[in-house]
Amino acid sequence: MLITTTLLMLPIASAAGTATPLPDALFTAVSAICVVGLTTLDMATHWSWFGNLVVFLGFQIGGIGVMTLATLLAVIASKRLGLAARKMIASDVDPSRMSDRQELEGHGMKLGDVKGLLRTVIISVFAIEAVLAAIIIPRLWATGLDPMTSLWQGGYLAVSAFTNTGFVPLIDGLESYRDDPIMVLTVGVGVFLGSLGFPVIYALIRAARIARLKRQKKTLQHPRLGMHAKLTLSTTTILLVAGAILLGALEWGNDKTLGAQAGVLRPMTALFTSMMARSGGFSTVNVADMDGSSLLVLDMLMFVGGGSASTAGGIKVTTLAILFLAAFAEARGRQDLEAYERRIPSSTVRLAVSVVLWGASIVAVATVVIVRITGEPLDKVLFDVISAFATCGLSAGLTGNELPTEAKTVLAATMLLGRVGTVTLATALSGTHRQTVIRRAEERPIVG
Repeated sequence: MLITTTLLMLPIASAAGTATPLPDALFTAVSAICVVGLTTLDMATHWSWFGNLVVFLGFQIGGIGVMTLATLLAVIASKRLGLAARKMIASDVDPSRMSDRQELEGHGMKLGDVKGLLRTVIISVFAIEAVLAAIIIPRLWATGLDPMTSLWQGGYLAVSAFTNTGFVPLIDGLESYRDDPIMVLTVGVGVFLGSLGFPVIYALIRAARIARLKRQKKTLQHPRLGMHAKLTLSTTTILLVAGAILLGALEWGNDKTLGAQAGVLRPMTALFTSMMARSGGFSTVNVADMDGSSLLVLDMLMFVGGGSASTAGGIKVTTLAILFLAAFAEARGRQDLEAYERRIPSSTVRLAVSVVLWGASIVAVATVVIVRITGEPLDKVLFDVISAFATCGLSAGLTGNELPTEAKTVLAATMLLGRVGTVTLATALSGTHRQTVIRRAEERPIVG
C-alpha cells in the first residue's frame, strides 16, 4: 500500500499531470490493495494510463492475496513445494490448522491439497478473467468505444469483477449497461466466482475430475464436496436469492431505481444488486436513491460478505452459517453441532463469535467517529462504513473528494482492518489454543 500510494502521488499518475494529494492517493491505494472499490476520486477521468496501471496491478495483487502471492513466488524460486510452504499456505486458508494437533483430515483443507490449490489459484484467476474479458470487450466495442479503449477497459473491468474490487473505468459507470443482460450477467458471474473462494473452486474442480474418471471406470473414488464447500455454496445461494427477493419487493415501485426499468428487467437488476452486496461493489442503479429499508438489507448482506479465502470481504458466509447452526442445535437441545453428517468442534463456534464481535466493534467505532466528523445522517455513514469493512465498494454518497481528510483516514483504516483483520484475529485466537490441567468449578450466569 505504501508503494502504491507513492506511485499514485507522482504527477505522471494523474491525467492532469499534477501530484495527487496524499489523502486521496492513500485512500485509493488501500481501496485497491484491499479490493474494496470505494474512491474519493473519479476513477474514469482522474488517472492517466500509468495511474490506471498502478491501480490495476494493486487490486490484482490484492485479489490473489498477499500470502498466496508470496507462497507462489517461493515455489517459483525453489522449483518445489516443501512441507513448510504447504503449512504456510494451509494456515492462510484455514487458520484453525495452526493449533489443532488432532486429525488433520478434519480440516477444510489437507496439506496434500496445497499444491493443487496453488495450481487452482493460478489457473482459475487468469482463465476466468480471460473469459470475462473476452465477453466484455466486444460489448464495449459494440457501444461505440474504439478497439484499444475497449481492450484495456474490458480487461480492467473483468479483473475488477473477479477480484470483487468494483472499480469501473467507464465514465458513466455500469448504469448505461443496466438493460444489457449479457454485460450485467457476465459481471455478476465474475463477482460470484470470485466470492466463492479458491478452496471451493478447487473442491468443485476436483469433484468434477473424479466424477469424470469414475464414469470412465478409472477410479473407485466417489466425487464429494467437503463441509466447507457445501456450507459456502448453500449459504451463498440462500443469501443471494433472499436478498434479490427483498430488494425486488422493496424497490419495485421506486422510479429512481428498479421502477425506471421494464418489468422483465427488474428481477435481473435485483439479483445483480444482491450479488454485488456479496463484495462486488458494482451498481447499475444509484444506491443513494434507494429506500432506507433497502439500504438496511444491503447493510446486512455486505456485513456477511462472501466465502472464506476468497476475494470477498465481510465476516464470511461460513461464519454466519456456523452461528445459525449453533442456534438451531441449542434450540433442539443437541450437545453436538452437526452439518452434512459431520460434527463441528466448539472451538469453531467460539472463533465465529469472535469474528462477528470483531467486525461489529470496528463498524460501530468507525461509524461513531465519522458521524462526529462529518455530521452526515447515520444511515448514510453506516452504509459506507460497512461497505468499507466488508470491502464491498457500494456507496450511499458519503465518499467523495469533499469528504474531510480525517474521515478518509478512518475509512481507510476500516478497509484495512476489514481485509486483514478477521484473518489476523482468527490466526491469533487459533495460535493461543492450549491444553489446561486445572479447570475451575462451573457456574452459569443468566443469559437472555
